Amino acid sequence: MKRSRIPCRPQGPLGDQPGRSPRPATARLPYLPESASTARELIREKLREWELPQVIDAAELIVSELVANAVKTGCLTHMTVSVRRVTDGTVRVAVRDGSRVLPTLLVAGDEDEGHRGLALVDHLTRGRWGAVAEQFGKVVHADLVVTAVAP
Repeated sequence: MKRSRIPCRPQGPLGDQPGRSPRPATARLPYLPESASTARELIREKLREWELPQVIDAAELIVSELVANAVKTGCLTHMTVSVRRVTDGTVRVAVRDGSRVLPTLLVAGDEDEGHRGLALVDHLTRGRWGAVAEQFGKVVHADLVVTAVAP
C-alpha cells in the first residue's frame, strides 16, 4: 500500500461516522531533520480535523522529539510517522524507524546539552510512552490524554 508524504486533508467531523474510529494519519518521511516540520504539520492538521486543539502543542513537541531521535539512527530509507485515536480520550503519536535500538529515558545533568527530549515526552504523556521492537526496526509511541476544552 502506497502512503503519501502529504498530510491527510479533513474528511469531516467525528460525528459523521457513528461507531467508527476516526481515520488515522500516516506519512513516510526521509531521515532528515526537515522531516520534523512535515510531521508537525501532519499532526496539527489531523488534530484540528478531530477538533482536539488542546493537545496540538504537546503532540507537536512529542513528534519533533521522536523524529529527531529517528534521524539520529542513521537509517537510510524512511521513517513512518502516525497519529491515531486509541480511544475517545487518548491520541497516540508514533514513529517507526529502521533501528532496533530502543530509546532510554536519561536524566540529564545540569551541564548536559542534550538528553532532555524523552524526559519531555515522559512529562507530556504522564509516562504513557514506550517502544516496541520489530523485525526490522522499532515503533516509539506516545499517548496523550485528551481533556475537555473549557467553553
